[in-house]
Amino acid sequence: MAMTGTSPSRTAALKPGVVTGDDYRALVAACQDGGYALPAVNVIGTHSLNAVLESAARNRSDVIIQLSNGGARFFAGEGLKDAMQARILGAVSAAQHVHLVAAHYGVCVVLHTDHANRPLIPWVEGLVGHSEEHFRRTGRPLFSSHMLDLSEEPLDANLDECARILTRMAPLGMSLEIELGVTGGEEDGIGSEDLESADNAHLYTQPEDVLRAHERLSPIGHFSVAASFGNVHGVYAPGNVKLRPEILKASQELVAQRHGGGDTPVPLATDKPLSLVFHGGSGSDKDKIAEAVRYGVFKMNIDTDTQFAFAEAVGRFVMDNPKAFRHQIDPDSGKPYKKLYDPRKWVREGELGIAKRLDEAFADLGSAGRSLAGA
Repeated sequence: MAMTGTSPSRTAALKPGVVTGDDYRALVAACQDGGYALPAVNVIGTHSLNAVLESAARNRSDVIIQLSNGGARFFAGEGLKDAMQARILGAVSAAQHVHLVAAHYGVCVVLHTDHANRPLIPWVEGLVGHSEEHFRRTGRPLFSSHMLDLSEEPLDANLDECARILTRMAPLGMSLEIELGVTGGEEDGIGSEDLESADNAHLYTQPEDVLRAHERLSPIGHFSVAASFGNVHGVYAPGNVKLRPEILKASQELVAQRHGGGDTPVPLATDKPLSLVFHGGSGSDKDKIAEAVRYGVFKMNIDTDTQFAFAEAVGRFVMDNPKAFRHQIDPDSGKPYKKLYDPRKWVREGELGIAKRLDEAFADLGSAGRSLAGA
């Protein structure tokens, strides 16, 4: 559904499946009004993608499915030699899979791509091209949103490029996620795992910068902000990550104060005018997660924890059945092990591990039982 000039309903039931345009904005509004957020889960293949949908359906929660550039390339297959082509084809393949099956899981799904710095802008533009073609055929884009992470560049350069891309996306009913400030750690080749290399000042976004982004981008279309408040990708030892969610509160208050009246170009009717996202959710303290959600975070990224959940479940199964992964037939008893080394068996264990970890995430974020999907 393309975006319109009217405000989306904040309570209406939505059709299950991929949401875009006004339906996407209605979902964001429902999260903020209801004081909950959705996990945004990185996937690398149908096994992780299906596990996300399984847990979302079981928890009656809507969900965000996203791909990093490396995850998209892996989805297409490491055998493809052209890396950029693989990134585009893998993301499109994943999106087509979600469009085909998501509605049958009975929940609403946001389709998103994760961090894209300047060298990866051709990836995003390639995917927008596929959404333009999908829009011509169906009236809807292929993806709900994309992210540009130009946080290491000067603010004006960051916003100029975001405005250029959003101008192309907005007529399709797509949203753009931007990053202001630098999220510590490394996410699929973007950033660095050396926490000491990050300038502490950049780990905490200034509310004035968020205001500038709002004034530049909101007249063009819908966007969300990954504002840094000490976030770090990955899981690190206690003490390395000092989250300050109050920065999100200050940003919301500044934008509402400056643009809360009816005479502004984009008048606001809420004390949470910004659509905020939380990067580096894996391993974060639950009280800090809850505080960030109170301040208008509708999306929390989770990747490291689900990777470990998959690996731990598969590893446990292998350790419990070691002979099955060394022999097709037991050398002593003659017992065949096909039912154990069959990938459908141990990959399924990994899927169940992901789904179980997401059960916890849906509970932590308060989204369980609150899907907007109607019959």
